[in-house]
Amino acid sequence: MESERESAATALEIKAAAFTLPVIRLFQVDMGALAEQLQAKVEQAPDLFAHAPVVIDLSGLDDPDADISFPRLVGLLRGYGMLPVGLRGGSMRHQEAAHGMALALMSDGSSRRMREAANGDASVAVTHAINLQIGRTQNQDDPMDAGIGLEVGSTLIRRPVRSGQKVYAAGGDLTVTAAVSSGAELMADGNIHIYGPLRGRVFAGIKGNTKARIFCQDLQAELVAVAGHYRVSENIPLKLKHARVQIFLEKHKLRIEPF
Repeated sequence: MESERESAATALEIKAAAFTLPVIRLFQVDMGALAEQLQAKVEQAPDLFAHAPVVIDLSGLDDPDADISFPRLVGLLRGYGMLPVGLRGGSMRHQEAAHGMALALMSDGSSRRMREAANGDASVAVTHAINLQIGRTQNQDDPMDAGIGLEVGSTLIRRPVRSGQKVYAAGGDLTVTAAVSSGAELMADGNIHIYGPLRGRVFAGIKGNTKARIFCQDLQAELVAVAGHYRVSENIPLKLKHARVQIFLEKHKLRIEPF
C-alpha cells in the first residue's frame, strides 16, 4: 500500500504567494455618491478594473459605525465588472456582514506583508495594489492616498512589469525601461515608451488622444492600441516582430512602422 501511495501522481500543492489585489478604500457609504465616483474612475481606465478581484477597505470611514448594506455594495462593485473578494477594517458588525457575503477578512498586517513582498519584485511606482479613494479628494502628499498602480502625470518604471500587473499613467506619458511580461498591461493618456521586450498589452491615448504613440524597442506584444484602435499579436506582420517600432494612428488606422 505504501509503495502505491508513493507512486501515485501528486494532484496538488499548497504554497504561500503574494498577489495583486486592488483596494477600494471607502470614506462614506452613500451608495449614490459611490456609484457616481466609481463610474468616473472606471470610465478613465475600463481595462484596469474589468474582472479585477478587489478588497473593500473600511479603515477610513468617517463614521466607523455606519450602516452598510453589503449586498448593495457588493452588487454595485460587480455591476462595474469588479469581483469583491475580501474586507479590511470595519467593526465586528461589518465583518460579520461581510462574512455572510462570503468575503474574506483581511488584516492590516497581512495586507502590509503582501505589499512588502510585492515591493521586492517591482519598483515603487508599480507596487501590487491600487487604492481607489472613494468619497474624498486624494491627498497627493501621501503616497498611499495618491494611489498605487494608478499614477498621476508622466511616470517612469525602471523594473520589469510582471504578468498580472497593470499600470495606468493618468494625464501623462508612461516610460518603462525594462521588460513587460505577457499578461501585464500598460495604459496612459499620452504616449508609452518601452525600452525592453514588450510581451504584454499596451493602450496609449486611452481617453481618445489620437496623437498618442507607442514606442517600442522589441515588439512581441499580445495587443497594442491607440485611442481605441487596436491590433492583436496575430495581426502584426512577422517582419515587425522583435523590431524597434512606433505605433500611431493615421487617418483613423493603426500603423506600425520601424524607426
